[in-house]
Amino acid sequence: MTVRPILPLSDPSLRRQALPVDDVQAVQYLVDDLLDTLYATRNGVGMAANQIGETFAVAVVDVSDGRNAPLVMINPRLVAQRGRVRGKEGCLSVPGYRASIARAEVIELAALDRCGQPFSLTACDFQAAAIQHELDHLGGRVFVDHLPRWRQRWVYWRHPQWLPAILPV
Repeated sequence: MTVRPILPLSDPSLRRQALPVDDVQAVQYLVDDLLDTLYATRNGVGMAANQIGETFAVAVVDVSDGRNAPLVMINPRLVAQRGRVRGKEGCLSVPGYRASIARAEVIELAALDRCGQPFSLTACDFQAAAIQHELDHLGGRVFVDHLPRWRQRWVYWRHPQWLPAILPV
């Protein structure tokens, strides 16, 4: 069991786009570390590789009540999205802050599972939001990037420790 440190919003690694995985076997340690780190948190429902300083396109989500039904996504991508809904989001890299974020209500996802087998999934509501949140991480975005500019400025003014080394343009 390897619980890794979760990088804070200020870390430039969170702004890097993840690299595709060519060898699924080579990232099994990363899947284990992501799950161990996620389950070591009190209330986390998802984690992306760049949150623990890795560069690969790997993320995990578990929205089950018992936190015992992980969804492992390798090279995930959104195929379709429908509807729009707002919901409160937080992030393990931005502890203690939550904001109302608009996300697609229903998504269709394509990815590889932990064994490298392709799968597709239709998700809605909270699971859809959690998956989109993690895919944002893999694309080098964090949930505060969805806020209006004035709100982003307020967040960074209120929490200067979260100022990224490189602000998005």
